Amino acid sequence: MKTPLETPVLIIGGGPIGLALAGDLGRRGIVSVLIERQDGTDILQPKMDLLHARTMEIVRRWGLKDKVHAAGFNRDHSQDYAWVTALTGGWELGREPFPTNAASPPEPQSPEHKERCPQNFFDPVLREFALATGNARLFHSTELVDFEETDSGVLATVRNLVSGETWQVRADYMLGCDGGASPVRTKLGITLSGNALLTNTTNIIFRSDELGPLIEIAPHAYRYIFIGPEGTWATIVCIDGRNTWRFSFVGSADKPALTEAEAADGIRRAVGRDFSFEIISSMQWSRRELTADSYGRGRVWLCGDSAHQLSPTGGFGMTTGIQEAADLAWKLAAVIQGWGGPALLPSYEAERQPVAKRNVTEAAVNLGRMLSTRKQLPPQEMFEHGPAGDAARKAYGEMYTETMKPEWFTLGITMGYRYDNSPIIIPDGTPPPPLEVTTYTQTARPGARAPHVWMGEDKSTIDLFDLDFVLLRIGRANDRSLADVTVLEFAAHAAGVPLRTVDLINDEVADAYERRLILVRPDGHVAWRSDLVPDTAEARRIIDIVRGAGV
Repeated sequence: MKTPLETPVLIIGGGPIGLALAGDLGRRGIVSVLIERQDGTDILQPKMDLLHARTMEIVRRWGLKDKVHAAGFNRDHSQDYAWVTALTGGWELGREPFPTNAASPPEPQSPEHKERCPQNFFDPVLREFALATGNARLFHSTELVDFEETDSGVLATVRNLVSGETWQVRADYMLGCDGGASPVRTKLGITLSGNALLTNTTNIIFRSDELGPLIEIAPHAYRYIFIGPEGTWATIVCIDGRNTWRFSFVGSADKPALTEAEAADGIRRAVGRDFSFEIISSMQWSRRELTADSYGRGRVWLCGDSAHQLSPTGGFGMTTGIQEAADLAWKLAAVIQGWGGPALLPSYEAERQPVAKRNVTEAAVNLGRMLSTRKQLPPQEMFEHGPAGDAARKAYGEMYTETMKPEWFTLGITMGYRYDNSPIIIPDGTPPPPLEVTTYTQTARPGARAPHVWMGEDKSTIDLFDLDFVLLRIGRANDRSLADVTVLEFAAHAAGVPLRTVDLINDEVADAYERRLILVRPDGHVAWRSDLVPDTAEARRIIDIVRGAGV
């Protein structure tokens, strides 16, 4: 066996979360080695397709926004959701209209809007991002065989799946981004809590130039939900906005998934007729509602699907993982660079596990909404021509449209998450506002995402937060006086904490942030705020807490 490869960070798994970590660590000057079982070529079963607005804010921070826009999805394709009986010879029961990606305005609380970018387009963007830092080495067709953790690091044994060669990697830290089956989590002995089986599902990726022109439902939609006499039974989405589609047969916990032949018949049923299509790939899988009981320890930490598994209803899975990567990367970099204290890495679990539990639960609730038609079965006349059928379809469609709204409008989930009880957040004594689901009210309360306020053409307060801590000094037009923050700057410098002071004389910013001094972390979350400058001892205490070295 050759000499072990040495690296500060070893990442197991090269999906979007592993690649995001490699890129974010790399741009912070941290070298990593990433190993991935797949060969890095085509992704035949993209497991995600939606980047929520908060994910796009992180993408914006990484300088990847334009690359996501150009990644491959047709940004002029409809983003509507529609519930139908069939695409030809059937009826549309209702829909939720949305602008196309190209025409979408930013959310009122963000410089960004949600973007459609399936994994087969998004992963290459993230791979290029990681490699462009010059600090990431990627090994495909390589698997983790075993690892041992010590006080000083991790020694992992890995194997090339093509050559069979086995070698070792010695790392200061290892990150398990290795999916739901996670060998890293298994080796750590970490259990999962929740519901291990919600439904059995069959996905078929197929290509058809014929389908688009056949669809009689006008205007076209991005996602179609099919409702038959048995209730909701399948969905079809156009995963490239052109001619490649994903059919999902949504079974139940006690019914096995379909064979490929059965699924092909399901596609014909959904379309309403036979037509020409080519099956690219098929996959049987189970929807779950699970969260890891621990996010790791010491030198080994979990991120992404290894830490949580959830139904895709709502599109929270990859969103949750990207948020975790953004949280973990700056903390890990801080520890490796020497200014992060012993409480910094453990705060990752304290902050992110409650968010994951909430998202996992909400995704399962959304699945229940989609499948509610199995409990309140459609009336038979809904599938018949005539006035009675028209009335039944109108009533049932209106009911289902209202039922599904909480899945489509989720800013409170995807953007409103907070770290209220984090050990590295300093509360300001204000009561926590209620957690929202379909709506989102910005707050600069410590633990929350720092609010977005426009400061000029395509320039948001969000853009201020990146590699360093940022101390905002905020004034108003009628009171432009700014506090002397030398004591905080000196405390940060003495502890080695990278800190920039930014002055903002802006009434709208002052209204949104509510205090004259705001300390914001590299991930864009508020760590501390006050109207008063602390004394020397208090300034040291503040800096020590936010870097994980406080008591």
